[in-house]
Amino acid sequence: MATGATPAQAGDLVADRLRTAQDLYDKGEPLDALIAAVHSGGLSRTQRRRLHAGALNGPLGLRLETAAKRDATRLRQAVDLLRDYLADVDTPVKRALPVARRLAVHLVENRDPAMLAESGELAVLAAASSEPFKRVRKGLTWYAVLPVEAPRSLFRLRRSDLVPVTEVSDVSWHDGRLRVTGHAYLAGLSVRSRRFNRATVVLRGPRWVPPISARTRRVHCPAATQGAADPGCNYDWAGFVAEIRPWSLRWRAGIRATLHAVKRFLRRRPAVPETTTWRADILIWSRAARATGAVRGPTMGRTERPPGLRVRPGWWVRPAWTSDRALQIVLQPTRAELTGVVHDGDHIELRGLLPGAAVTKGRARLGGHRIAADFTPAEGGTGFSVALPIPALMKERDARRLWIEPKGDPAAPVMMDDDAETRVGLDRSEVTVLRDRRDRVVVSAHRVWPVITSATWGEDGALTLAGTYPDPDPGPRELVLRQRAGLTYHLRLQRSGPDFTARVAPGAMPRFGATVALASGAWSLSIAGGKGTTAPLRVDHRLLDALDEDVHIVDGREYRLVATRFDVPVLVAAEHVPDEEKGAVGLWSTRRVHYPAERRRELRDATVYVSFDGRSYSDNARAVYEERLRRGDDREHIWVVRDGAFVPPDSAGLGLAPGITPTVVREGSREHYTALARARHVMTNTLLPQWFRAREDQVVVQTWHGSPLKRVGLDLRHMTREPRPPAWYRQAAEVANWDLLVTQSPWSSGVLRRAFGYGGEVLESGNPRNDVLMAGDRAELAAAVRRSLGVPPGRRVVLYAPTWRDHDRRNASVRLDLGEARRVLGRDHILLVRGHPMQASPSAPGLVVPGPSSVIRPGPMTRESTFAIDVTTYPDMADLLLIADVLITDYSSVIFDFAVTRRPIVFFGHDLERYRTTRGLYLDLRTEGPGPLLTDAADVVEAVRLIDALAGDYTDRYEEFVRAYAPRDDGKATARVVDQVFTPDS
Repeated sequence: MATGATPAQAGDLVADRLRTAQDLYDKGEPLDALIAAVHSGGLSRTQRRRLHAGALNGPLGLRLETAAKRDATRLRQAVDLLRDYLADVDTPVKRALPVARRLAVHLVENRDPAMLAESGELAVLAAASSEPFKRVRKGLTWYAVLPVEAPRSLFRLRRSDLVPVTEVSDVSWHDGRLRVTGHAYLAGLSVRSRRFNRATVVLRGPRWVPPISARTRRVHCPAATQGAADPGCNYDWAGFVAEIRPWSLRWRAGIRATLHAVKRFLRRRPAVPETTTWRADILIWSRAARATGAVRGPTMGRTERPPGLRVRPGWWVRPAWTSDRALQIVLQPTRAELTGVVHDGDHIELRGLLPGAAVTKGRARLGGHRIAADFTPAEGGTGFSVALPIPALMKERDARRLWIEPKGDPAAPVMMDDDAETRVGLDRSEVTVLRDRRDRVVVSAHRVWPVITSATWGEDGALTLAGTYPDPDPGPRELVLRQRAGLTYHLRLQRSGPDFTARVAPGAMPRFGATVALASGAWSLSIAGGKGTTAPLRVDHRLLDALDEDVHIVDGREYRLVATRFDVPVLVAAEHVPDEEKGAVGLWSTRRVHYPAERRRELRDATVYVSFDGRSYSDNARAVYEERLRRGDDREHIWVVRDGAFVPPDSAGLGLAPGITPTVVREGSREHYTALARARHVMTNTLLPQWFRAREDQVVVQTWHGSPLKRVGLDLRHMTREPRPPAWYRQAAEVANWDLLVTQSPWSSGVLRRAFGYGGEVLESGNPRNDVLMAGDRAELAAAVRRSLGVPPGRRVVLYAPTWRDHDRRNASVRLDLGEARRVLGRDHILLVRGHPMQASPSAPGLVVPGPSSVIRPGPMTRESTFAIDVTTYPDMADLLLIADVLITDYSSVIFDFAVTRRPIVFFGHDLERYRTTRGLYLDLRTEGPGPLLTDAADVVEAVRLIDALAGDYTDRYEEFVRAYAPRDDGKATARVVDQVFTPDS
């Protein structure tokens, strides 16, 4: 297709070196490698200053902050290396750095390296770089308040510190004027009224074009305070409304056009209409502080795609956002417009018009490729046609803008409207000619994409999507909702020819036979199926103006369907939070005012249950709660629920006598603070919030989440360094709250006492969560769990449950080859993959994400029945242990629970030595593990195949393991805890 490529511009040495250093930083390379990458050889003085400023504000400064948060040895090495580097940096560069980094540079240059590494001052400055800090005014000058010793002048807030914080909530046209609405303030400087508080939006255009000061007024905007990161400031009057008249743009652009026309006349060339672009800055004057910054930050949705206004024939004013989310105003002529698209065999022909121009020669450009174009006289100007070979487009498979380049004239982008948009279907692929957010023509080739043509919200809070998907494959499809972290839902899609409909009930998403609210965050939408492919959804451009992007509240949660990045649909979920609880100010008020007041009130005879910070109805808290309901304990039961993760059942829901209903409080709400302040009993299996302090007459029961195999608490290496890390102090304050520690065994008691520095009462009851594994009706319970997971009868269930890795949390790969495992184990096995909640969600070819009608991801098992199921989001691990016939794990504490069943365990220690070095283990699995320890995935699968024969080799070691580490898991652990804690005489 291409007859020539657009020549690349000469590289920017400074940008290239900074980019190299940033890449090295991202890869975790040592500091000396980063310093070598930003060497100043071959640069002018101006370039050197720019390079040093970028390096100290970027990778070098970040690496120093990282070292400051770690041990003193690494920090000392970083200080020595940076001291040598800073000797070559000009003083003005150092003075222009943000205040926290400026002070850090001063300390590195002037303090004794050994003393600095031990002092902790750099750690304080590292925190100040990312968190708000106190500011004070002396006279007309503002200074930072930071606990380090340095000359006073270094604390002065400079331009790099006074950067406006902005957000734009609306860009729209009113009575022919462009209105920009949002908020802007200087962090740390309160804006409580209109007094001493001004803001002016200034449009700055090209050279010699006078700037435009837009009419701007301050308005009341509590949302600015609610969304602020610093709790001590009030930004209620930080809102602004600016209005821009198109005439102000037109006469200034006219001056520029006249000058350019004169230049072209002197070169004997006709005048050409040109685009003029203004960037929007905001000038803030507040309490003797003055700062200027770009107007940035459109809210997601309609604000990202502001409409243009036709100011006269062929001329448009278009607001636009740059790649770094800064606002621009563009006065643009339509020099080329698309009038039609014709599909002819293996070509598509783009036809258009150059209004008012007489062109006989020229070319077209698609992205970086120049191609031939034909020009013919037409009414009102010159017609053009561009033929594009479809095979070449399909080979490129990316989106490119179309330009026309008349000979002797600047290139003109080809514009279009919705009516000219075209999709050319080619079996399972298509070529699209669409407009972008600035109405420019974009040509792309890709697999057929589904397009949403209708989106409606019902009174029941359900969203119904309808659209077209002309995929010729008639097979089943699913609507896939996927969160960035990897959590996925699959919903049924109804198809009728090229049309489809799908119903999304965000308050009742299917999960293992039950329903749960959609977790907070942005969820992408796509359609899965059809030879294992996934097609992203798009919003029809004709729907964009009418798309309902308002917030819909369902059962105390907020949901919005928005089109971001112009036409990409995203379903956004969030908890509905009262205004008084929003932001840092609301948090400060709740902790400093509401919680202390509640602690002074009398206790209620209530119990607060917290399981994994409120993320699930599971573990020991669930077992104790259900046991108390079985006994008819009708005292108040309060469950902390995070992000709508679950709804705890009442007594009727558990099949017991009705009448006992739990109270649910949202994690982080004022009701949550009240519950922890006034409940007589608190039961948890993890660390409680840092703000919680137990009262004298409260009883805090810590059940912990299992006997630890990997080192925890004070046994971690970083907890022993001096000065003590913040985690050490947090743990000490947490443990001081505990009144009773529930453990599984004497061995576990000793480990947890030492690891947490706990000297209080211990109850070696066994783990209540494991009672279900010994229950008399466990066969019926297991059958119900198997049905909820879709496990066919007669299948041997293999549970693969690896733990998380501190050094590699983002790795989502499944270490087992699922295709090979299926081949070796055969159809009578099924594999459940349980990722750790602190690790990225597991991902592997052939891994099924459960849904109403699950679709297998692309891989070698696509045409086979289900073999591997992702059960990472299953609520309670105890249920999975109940149905597992074989456990594969690495260094997870689940072995102490599963050992109760006496079923086989296979250890997959592919990185054992590294894990022992980085984290550390309490047991030697080679000599004490109740099963084989293997390092190769193929050996693990083979061991599972031969597990009946191998299990006999570990019978004696297995029994010794149970006697040592699970001696009291006899099905009565929960009763012991309830008798100890909740009986009337306790």
